[in-house]
Amino acid sequence: MASADGERKYDLIVFGASGFTGQFVVEELARIEEEESGMRWAIAGRSQDKLDAVLQEVAYTTGKKLKNVEVVIANVNDNQSMDAMCQQAKVLLNCVGPYRFYGEQVVRACVENGCHHLDISGEPQFLEGIQLNYNQKAKEAKVYVVGACGFDSIPADMGVCYTKKEFPGVLNTIEGYLSGDSGPEGSAGHFATWQSAIHGFANAGELIKLRKQFKHQPMPKFEPRLQKRGAVFFSNERQRWSMVFPGADSSVVRRSQRYIYENQEERPAQFGAYVTTSSFFSLVQLIFLGFIFSTLAKFGFGRSLLEKFPRFFSCGFFSHEGPTRKQMEGTTFTWNFYSEGFSDKDKTKPDVRMATQVTGPEPGYIATPIAIVQAALVVLNEPDKLPQGGGVFSPGAIFNKTSLVDRLNQHGIKFTITSAAQPITA
Repeated sequence: MASADGERKYDLIVFGASGFTGQFVVEELARIEEEESGMRWAIAGRSQDKLDAVLQEVAYTTGKKLKNVEVVIANVNDNQSMDAMCQQAKVLLNCVGPYRFYGEQVVRACVENGCHHLDISGEPQFLEGIQLNYNQKAKEAKVYVVGACGFDSIPADMGVCYTKKEFPGVLNTIEGYLSGDSGPEGSAGHFATWQSAIHGFANAGELIKLRKQFKHQPMPKFEPRLQKRGAVFFSNERQRWSMVFPGADSSVVRRSQRYIYENQEERPAQFGAYVTTSSFFSLVQLIFLGFIFSTLAKFGFGRSLLEKFPRFFSCGFFSHEGPTRKQMEGTTFTWNFYSEGFSDKDKTKPDVRMATQVTGPEPGYIATPIAIVQAALVVLNEPDKLPQGGGVFSPGAIFNKTSLVDRLNQHGIKFTITSAAQPITA
């Protein structure tokens, strides 16, 4: 088996390039390719015609000449075509979801053919299942398999890593609050994200059984423990109604912090993730929709309804068309992190607090392409800063010692300190 570090025809291949998110990943690569001298890349998927159309559209949108970008035909249901694709690339950017249906086939092909794999999955069952079943295989192949390299969960996971590095002492707890803003056109999401959420909720019980198979050693119970919040509460820090964030970020951050503790002997940060709403009415509406969604997702008939009528059950947010460019241009996200810890390791009561922030453009189809492209370039260009030997990683575990945060800062996803460290007086 050839190594991904050896000579390959392409540095990067975008797989699933004709999908809704994939086409924006292609667009982002087209924009930044001049920054990466000599970078060789291609796009891949099932249909030559659709992939050719993506290149034409991206060339028109970006004003870039893409005549040297080639097309590779590959289908997740055709192992031979998958193997052939992965044998040509150093790094594969996998944009084919839902990953619970199509992800493992791609990981298998990458590991068996020496190609590093990055995806934009926000599906904990898939992410942790791949870690359980492929970590050792990836180590033996010296292949890096990195999940959650989009908005799920690079801003949150790398935001925690950034906060830990900037904190003047020993960090103990971080609470992260996600908020979003949209312009006059509003915001929207694509059906693929909706479908992934449906099947994630439907099979949530799998995750409990899956985690028991890891047989992890219990983590030390660092004190004081992170304050437990109610499912719904008013945040004094944000001055907004808030609720527990149901996305993958908390589980991804925990995986990163466990890895850093076990492999770098660094105290893990306790992390809580929440989402804020603009008003109490919005909160009630969100809870009501969430209840309907989670109830229907438990049953086959209910899942069929959710998939058939995404616009109706999401109050117009999700559709097969996805957001318009005007909607994307007017949408932004913000993660606010509030951290507490100790000024030195001998302290037993937190005496320092600090606030940091990660901001960026529309999360699903602008920030996600930026994140996965920059993550892929780090894997390509900074092998000496990655954990040695390959394996399955979360973003914070593999990119903690790299330039990823700096790269993201240069490309529109900003990491900043919003309130410098100060003593806790109360």
